[in-house]
Amino acid sequence: MTSLTTVGFDADDTLWHNERFFRGTQDRFAELLADYTAPDHLAERLLAAEKRNIGRYGYGIKGFTLSMIETAIEVTEDRVPARVIRQLIEAGQDMLAHPIELLPHAQAAVEAVADTHRVVLITKGDLLDQERKLAQSGLGDLFDGVEIVSEKTPAVYAGIFERHGEGAERAMMVGNSMRSDVVPVIEAGGWGIYVPHGLVWEIEHAEAPEQAARYREIADLGALPALLDQIEPR
Repeated sequence: MTSLTTVGFDADDTLWHNERFFRGTQDRFAELLADYTAPDHLAERLLAAEKRNIGRYGYGIKGFTLSMIETAIEVTEDRVPARVIRQLIEAGQDMLAHPIELLPHAQAAVEAVADTHRVVLITKGDLLDQERKLAQSGLGDLFDGVEIVSEKTPAVYAGIFERHGEGAERAMMVGNSMRSDVVPVIEAGGWGIYVPHGLVWEIEHAEAPEQAARYREIADLGALPALLDQIEPR
């Protein structure tokens, strides 16, 4: 078996909490609009706006905030007060200022893998916000490389693992999104390791590649070193 040289880690909801802050802000969004529109289908309208706007704004809090504002204008037929728009902007700003909370075993797992492999952070989202979160996490010095990308595709993974290793065939990606962290890296020839988080953004859902030889699932990051030993006995 070809030995692994590089392990990639997703960031949001793999190393630190993220989705729960979006869910809390979405609840606040519904509260702010309660006096101006019926709650029916409000979440669906917001999700539709997010999907439309990924190509315009990319992933992250800024695009989410703009999508909330756009949805508020649409569902109220331009009647939403400026006060509500201001509160939505403030809600987005609060998200951007929220302290980082590492997930269990995150630091220990990265440290353990970094002793034996190159480790690369591979994440989507706004450049400034992802850099802020990495700096606050205290994990930055453990990574041999950081890649903040607009989308995670097989071609993107192939390029990253060429730059930070010996190609995707000798690489592994660890993350909580089946759509972004697991399926495309397997399609690129690497290992895809799924670490369920519990809260998953609807856009990130995908079917598990159960039949793929290089697919694995672990309960949490604490199981990653043992999985590496199983895949690559020393």
